This record gives sequence, C-alpha cells and structure tokens, in this order.
Amino acid sequence: MSLTRRALLFGSGAAIGAVAAMVEAQKLPSLGGTVSLAPEGGEGVLNDASKLSETPVFKHITVTRDPGERLVEAIRAEMDEAREEGRPVALSAARHSMGGHALPENGHAVTLENATVEVDTDARTALVHAGARWSEVIPALDRWGFGPKVMQSNNDFGVASTFAVNAHGWPVPYGPMGSTVRSVFLVEPGGELLEISRDKEPELFAMTMGGYGLTGAIVSLVIEIEPDRRLVPFFETMPAEEFGPAFVAAVSGEESRANMGYGRLNVARGAFFDEALMVTYLPTEDQSDLPPVGTSNWMSHASRYIFRGQLGREAVKTARWSFETDIAPLVAGGTTTRNTLLNEPVETLRGFDPSRTDILHEYFVPPDRWEEFVTACREVIPSSYQSLLNVTLRYVAADTESVLSYAPEPRIAAVMLFSQEMTERAETDMRRMTSSLIDRVIDLGGTYYLPYRPHATRRQLRQGYPNAREFAQRKREIDPDLLFRNMFWDRYFA
Repeated sequence: MSLTRRALLFGSGAAIGAVAAMVEAQKLPSLGGTVSLAPEGGEGVLNDASKLSETPVFKHITVTRDPGERLVEAIRAEMDEAREEGRPVALSAARHSMGGHALPENGHAVTLENATVEVDTDARTALVHAGARWSEVIPALDRWGFGPKVMQSNNDFGVASTFAVNAHGWPVPYGPMGSTVRSVFLVEPGGELLEISRDKEPELFAMTMGGYGLTGAIVSLVIEIEPDRRLVPFFETMPAEEFGPAFVAAVSGEESRANMGYGRLNVARGAFFDEALMVTYLPTEDQSDLPPVGTSNWMSHASRYIFRGQLGREAVKTARWSFETDIAPLVAGGTTTRNTLLNEPVETLRGFDPSRTDILHEYFVPPDRWEEFVTACREVIPSSYQSLLNVTLRYVAADTESVLSYAPEPRIAAVMLFSQEMTERAETDMRRMTSSLIDRVIDLGGTYYLPYRPHATRRQLRQGYPNAREFAQRKREIDPDLLFRNMFWDRYFA
C-alpha cells in the first residue's frame, strides 16, 4: 500500500500552500496552533542539556503551527524584528546540544514543536516537519512498515536538529543522518523559502547539513526511510584493542548481514578499557507479521539503577560489565524489531542529582588507529577525577558531502558519558582532560564532535575541521547581517 507525496512546487507563491497541503495525508496531533512566549530557567534565560550554558535571551517563542504559510510567516516575523534591532535568531527543538548551539545571546530563540509526517512508500521517503521528534516520527512510519534509515540511538531529538548536527547512530553500514536526507525546505537569511538538495542549491545544502542552524530556518525535510525488520542480537567479547577492525568487518564487510550494531568498553578503573563488547543485530528468516513498534522494556528501566549506581562505586561498574557480557546475552538474546530498538528515550538513563550533570564526549577514530586511541584514553582519562559511566561505539561510513564533516573516511565513533560535578573545579578539570583527548585524537587523524561542551580551542577546531574557515567565510556571504547566530558561532567564528 502506498501513500504518494504530493508534488511540492517550491520557488513560487504556490510553494507554501503545497507544504500546508501535505498534512492531509497523515497528521499527528498538533501541539497547538499559536505562538506563545515561554521563557525557561527564569525570565529571559535559557539553558541546554549541559545545565552549564545559562544564556540571556531577548525572547523565546514556541511555534506549534503546521509547516505551511503561517509557520513561514511566523519565522519571517521573528527574523525581521531581530534584524531591525540587530539581534540574533536561533531555532531548535529540544536544545539537547551542550555548548550553546541553540542559544542566541540576547536574541530570539525559536522552539519548533509540531509533528506532521507524510509517507511515500514507493519512493521510501517521508516529508517531516522540522519540529517533529523521532518519538513521534517512528510510530507514524511504523504504521506503514517503515522506520528512519538513520537517526541517533535515542528518540527524544528533533528531526531537523539531527540534520543540523548531522548525527549518526546504530543503523549500519550508513554514514551520518544527512546522507539520508533528500531535500530540505529552508527560510534563508534573506527570508526566501528555498528547497535545497544535492541538485538544487547544493552548496547551501552541504553547509546546512551539520551546519548547526547557521544557514537559515529549516521548515521541513524529506528523509529516506527503511522497512522495519525483525532482528536478533549476537554478542561477542574481545580485547579492547581488537574491536576496531573486528567491528568494521562485522557491520560493513562484504559478507556482513548486520542491520544494526554497537559496542561497549569496560570502564571499571581496575580493568579500564581492557575489554570490548560487540553487539550486532541480524535479520531473522521470518519477517512476516511484525509487531507494532514498542518502547522501553523492563530491562531498560532496570538497567537505569545499575547505570546510576556506578557513580563512585567501582564494584558496580565491574558488576555492570559482567551483566552486559554474561547475563544480557542470555536474557536479552531474543528477537526484537528495528523500530523498537530506535524508539528508546534517553530518559531511561537520566540522572536526577541536582549537584551533577551528564556530559557527553564523542571522538571519531580511523579504524586502523583504534589501538592507539585505546592507549590514549588509558593515559588521559584516569588522570582526571571525572566519573566515566559509559562508552558506546558506533560505525560511521564516510561523509564527503557536509562542509563540517567529521568522517571524511569511515570512522569508529566513541561516545563517552561522564557524570560531572557542577562546580568550577570540575569544569576546569573537564576542560583540561577534553583538550588532551582532542589533541591525541587529532594526532591519530581523527576528530571530535562539535555539539558538546566548547572546551576545544580555535586551533583544535581548525585542525579537526579543515573546512571551518571556508564555512565561516561562506556563512558571512549568505548571511551578511549574521542574523542566524548562536553561542557556538560566537565562541569560534565571531
């Protein structure tokens, strides 16, 4: 059964009406239909997921309109007002970044909250509202037997935000999410509504992919989708140094049948980074009668207590590793579906200690330098007093499209979650450790991920992202008023 997407005639006055018409096909409940003032964290102050980025803003509005003419008009109105007063504009969905990437200092913060999805099963694409969260998109696609081709490993994030940071996840053997986006509908800094893609405005498309919202306001996206699958996991433990080549072969080799995959590292200090766990998900022979998409099961909720119990308790870290490598293969080895694996909220592992915050790092390592990366982490991380709770390892295929590419060749991504005290002492220590890790990774020919804490120096940004200077120069040409700005731009490019 197919639901064919209506032709969108962008480039004329009919364009906006066409966007509005799309919601007739399949529409999720709207969150409203008004523009409301909604300051957070106190009057005129916004923060992000780090809890360390309090930023004064002139205005924060939440836009819940469908992606039609009224939405574009609301965005243009904010742009015009901000431009007239010399203030910046930044759009976001949930501000999950950790370095002010969605925060315009003394500017207009616009939060998009709406979820409309139109599915074209013949083309294997979906037209999605920029403010939609993956938790809303996955069930909508699941009704048609499909799911996102690439997204993060949690469903809390906004779809346009995923494109803006060019995130990646467990699906293999793909590159970042941007590689699965066909086109984007963007209100550019001058106010014109454009369709950008690899064929239309390709330079702007490459800048917007992983461009952190600095090129304009995304209204909607056409993303590639993939059939849901019944999958079964396979678990393998190995010395940490051997993981890189083994993982690449398992998820991207000629004989690979893997559909999803990830790895873990032992973070207990007594056996720090000694062992790795590789988990790959292969399709089963029987793909009939797939169940509706599920969400967090009892193991996800139970694991939260173990996960948070690691803080300051090395014995719990050791027990958790034993659980993941010995017990989980026995109790979690049954079949699941691809959509259910993707439909997991980060909330299940969230901490609630008000004196601490969760801080993410991510490093992209050439697979043939993986052993050296393990050595670097053993030398750098234990010398800090940060508490490392988890490392998840992913495969990222080469991204040769985005201007700020973090994977010009295939990479192993190491996602680290630290629990950090909310003190100046802890922030200073984290900055020192982060800078040391970034230098070591750059020396290996890899780089670090930009959406996290702004502890990299400008030198490290230039070394890790050789096209950063070109990005900034071109940004100034397409946005001479520097209307679309955030704290990330202010720190590294202003």
